[in-house]
This record gives sequence, structure tokens and C-alpha cells, in this order.
Amino acid sequence: MNAITIQKEQYNFGERRTYLAAGIFILGNILVPQLCHLIPNGGLMFLPIYFFTLIGAFKYGWKVGLLTAILSPVVNCLLFGMPPVASLPAILVKSISLAVAAGLIGKHMRFSFLSVVLAVVAYQVVGMTFEFFSDFNLLHALQDVRLGWPGILIQMVGGYFLLKAIDKW
Repeated sequence: MNAITIQKEQYNFGERRTYLAAGIFILGNILVPQLCHLIPNGGLMFLPIYFFTLIGAFKYGWKVGLLTAILSPVVNCLLFGMPPVASLPAILVKSISLAVAAGLIGKHMRFSFLSVVLAVVAYQVVGMTFEFFSDFNLLHALQDVRLGWPGILIQMVGGYFLLKAIDKW
């Protein structure tokens, strides 16, 4: 998979298009988890709450990513009770880490499969570290890797191909 140049637009908080883009990605992060939750342990297995945060931050910058990262889990929790309130701190840390990592990598690196992998690995490392120091339980900290490896692969492969497809529009 050769590196390509992706249209990287950096949206700012003062622009209406920032909130429109974030709203679209938040909607994706609401609808896809609802579909995944129809499968037993689908949320734990597919990690759907992060997918459109990755896409939004990579394509439009960390500000769109940050809005998506914070509002997606909070709105999902308020509307559907998923993720549970007790899980919100860890999910928010991971989600915000993903927005920052994807936004910065998307801005400073040439787009490639490796750049998407780096963003996903970065947020997972930050998230695992946070979870470990929250309760000093290594098994709990490694839950995303143990149970969510299909979702991590979907983020990496699906994220790469979706970003590549969006760039052609």
C-alpha cells in the first residue's frame, strides 16, 4: 500500500464546518455502536466508538477529532446507557488520545497504512497505561487487545481504506 497524499484540512473551532463535520462523525459513532451492540459483546469486540473519531481527526484535524472524541461517548451514554458511566473515563482518555494522535499524525506525516496504524497504536498505549494505573490490573488494561483485536484491525484496515476513498471524493 503506497503512501498517497490525502487532502488534510485543518478546521478551526470558529468555523461552522468544524461542527458540521464533527456532527457527522458523532452520528456515525452513535449509529455504528448501536449496530455492534446487537451482537453479544459487540462493543467490546469491535470498539466502534473510536472509528469515526479516527477518520474525523485524520481528515479534518484534531479539533474535529476532539469534538467527536468527547461528545460521542457522552451522547451514547446519555441516550443508550452504553458505554456505562463507570467506563467513561477510560473511553474518554482513549478517544481523546486517538483524536490528538490521529490529528497530529495526519498533519505531520505522509498518509499511509503505517500512519493509520501509528495513530491506533498510540491511543491504545495511552489507554492501556491509563487503565493499568486506574486499578493496577494488567488483565483489565489489556482488554482492548485481548477482546477488541477485531475492532483494532477494523480501525487500521477499514480506517485506511475509508480515508483513501474519502480523499477521492
